[in-house]
Amino acid sequence: METTFPRLLMKHAEQRPGDAAMREKEYGIWQTVTWQRMAALVEDIACALHVAGLRRGEHMVVVGTNRPRLYATMLAAQSLGAIPVPLYQDAVAAECVFPINNAGVRFALAEDQEQVDKLIEVRAQCPQLECIFYDDPRGLRNYSEPGLQALDALIAAGTVFARDNPDFFKSEVNHGTADDVAAMFFTSGTTGNPKGVVHTHRGLLDRAQAGAEFDRLTHREEVLAYLPPAWIGQNIFSYAQWLACGYVVNCPESAGTVAIDLKEIGPTYYFAPPRVFEGLLTSVMIRMEDAGWVKRTLFHACMSVARRVGPALRDGKPVGGLDRLKYALGDLLVYGPLRNNLGFSRVRVAYTAGEAIGPDLFTFYRSIGINLKQLYGSTETAVFVCLQPDDQARADTVGVPVRGVEIKVAENGEILVKSPGLLKEYYKNPEATAEVKTADGWYHTSDAGFIDAHGHLKIIDRVKDVGRLQGGPNDGAMFAPKYVENKLKFFPYIKEAVAYGDRRDKVCAMVNIDFDAVGNWAERRNLPYAGYTDLAAKPEVAELIKGCVEKVNADLAADELLAGSQVSRFLVLHKELDADDGELTRTNKVRRGYIAGKYQPLVDALYEGKPEQYIETQVKFEDGRTGSVSATLKIVDAQVFPPLRAAA
Repeated sequence: METTFPRLLMKHAEQRPGDAAMREKEYGIWQTVTWQRMAALVEDIACALHVAGLRRGEHMVVVGTNRPRLYATMLAAQSLGAIPVPLYQDAVAAECVFPINNAGVRFALAEDQEQVDKLIEVRAQCPQLECIFYDDPRGLRNYSEPGLQALDALIAAGTVFARDNPDFFKSEVNHGTADDVAAMFFTSGTTGNPKGVVHTHRGLLDRAQAGAEFDRLTHREEVLAYLPPAWIGQNIFSYAQWLACGYVVNCPESAGTVAIDLKEIGPTYYFAPPRVFEGLLTSVMIRMEDAGWVKRTLFHACMSVARRVGPALRDGKPVGGLDRLKYALGDLLVYGPLRNNLGFSRVRVAYTAGEAIGPDLFTFYRSIGINLKQLYGSTETAVFVCLQPDDQARADTVGVPVRGVEIKVAENGEILVKSPGLLKEYYKNPEATAEVKTADGWYHTSDAGFIDAHGHLKIIDRVKDVGRLQGGPNDGAMFAPKYVENKLKFFPYIKEAVAYGDRRDKVCAMVNIDFDAVGNWAERRNLPYAGYTDLAAKPEVAELIKGCVEKVNADLAADELLAGSQVSRFLVLHKELDADDGELTRTNKVRRGYIAGKYQPLVDALYEGKPEQYIETQVKFEDGRTGSVSATLKIVDAQVFPPLRAAA
């Protein structure tokens, strides 16, 4: 594809100037930005950045939530041949230092006062950071920081330059090529410093177009952009595919209004990680448990029909006339209103990725008429590696290779990928690039899996995490921690889990409860509690989680490869795992090694057979203060089951 992001913007502005490109909700009212207005805004910002000194090949940090003017600034930087580097808006100041210094960043755009404060805080460690522009002026009136300037003032200066130099912008855009670097995304950094993943216009747009072709996306789609722009998944859906297809991207007013905004927009194309779908379903089930007897009975009766009939209808399989009638009635009374309440009444394609999704959760959404599917990809592959066809969506696979992708499985079970969307390199890290990218173009995903009989890819775990038990009755048995953790997280009462067992005689786990789901469960049983720590310590909650663990063990017993991975002992953690405390990445992936070190006394207690263990943990609050949480955690023994193959 011989084009670039700015060229696509100019194409849309020329062909459909008055059509909506983006919407932003301000003070409860949706404001529309047309393609013509977006192009003019990008030109003004690009001209101003040129005057300020941004040059071709330089990096520019953009930090904030999804906002039209932040997207316009990324396009403006690309128009000049510069490279936008989006950073996570919820990252603490210290996490911004490495990316800024690694990329030699002189210019940054911050959404608001919170982001400006972070950038000012790190300036002493980042002396090359010359200019900080901000979009939202609230709270910044009395700031006198050198190089700090409002985006409005920047735009005004750009308007003057563009008027005096009418051919400058178009000339700069035309100077760009498809093989120029388009963006750099920093990986989560589960171990060590994050790595800057370098992508070209060609690679990102090829994958965006491949995904669009697969699901027949058009300019008529409506998308809600509510996930961090620094995450490549959100960037592909609301930036790369936005420009490739020309559809409308809607920006919520705030994180707290996403549920309301979802209902108002009614997106046709939707993406969320499994935990978002889990949260939506948990809220539905909590409301149903609180509903009257008649509503509850109707809901459960209709859902019984939906689970039996819905997926088959969704996949275009034959269904009897009576069942079709029952489903149609259920759609009228329950499924339709439920889709509308969730904001999914117009969804044509919905995707989830990032983690495995529970079969029950997956089936629930498909059974009520939502075309929920899974995809497989990563930052390094520009997301689209495997996608699920509409009539082949399954909870245990991640789909078939999409156009242009080749997949092979190495002898150690690792998935290797060849694709037009592969990273160009890790920035200033040739050793890391050589580790993941072979001379003949194969990318090492670090994921273990296989292609099943239907041509679908199935992921088991990370290659480096797949281990073996040592000693005990399951000596030598395979241990796949992520697989076990995901099975535990399929239960609505479990938000997060961390499993250990490699080179040990048994598998043990630490569990985070879902505060909302377990809290509602406790309230319905008149079980009083005073916050998360108190609720997590209740013996009744331990029994609830024990039931979940033992159901997982029963499932694992039927798996010939992983029967030895059953959880023998577990505990419920006294605090939620948090990215600010270093326990999760910014994309909410468990940092298993870090957690093992931080909670070493708990890990030791699990394996030493202790019934309980005292722990005191330092925590960081949202305002930057630190404190500590302490508790004596009960350790619970769970039933393990003999492998079914042994009984055969």
